[in-house]
Amino acid sequence: MSDREGHVGPGSSDDDLSLPKATVAKMISELLPSDVTCAKETRDLVIECCVEFIHLISSEANEICEQESKKTIAPEHIIGALKLLGFDSFTAEVEDVLKDHKQQQKDREKKADKIRDSGLTPEELQAKQEELFALSRAKFAQPQQLQQQLPQPQT
Repeated sequence: MSDREGHVGPGSSDDDLSLPKATVAKMISELLPSDVTCAKETRDLVIECCVEFIHLISSEANEICEQESKKTIAPEHIIGALKLLGFDSFTAEVEDVLKDHKQQQKDREKKADKIRDSGLTPEELQAKQEELFALSRAKFAQPQQLQQQLPQPQT
């Protein structure tokens, strides 16, 4: 193991590391049936387990990375760590997520290239953007104006 393992930065401790409680609570509630609730203590325990799992995978991936004399943990190191730790059943889904992520990155790059390759100056692009915002505001304001013009029911 590396002597840096487990240390995030100067003066940091594991107590400083966590996941957003609201996000975890939302994920839990989406997975549970609607008639089942989750106690705050349970949510906190799930968060601690997730943080511990991340530590475990990161440490193992770091070891693999160091054995390969690499300085950056790559997705392949994470997948290797999952396999070494006995989480083989997770690797197919992780590889699918990685593939989707790479495709999203390519799509974002294509959009950026499209803007760059449009032949428009930054000023023209800004004018086009402002025009689109104005159209959007007009569409949004139109239903509100109609609603204001309708007679209000009397109580």
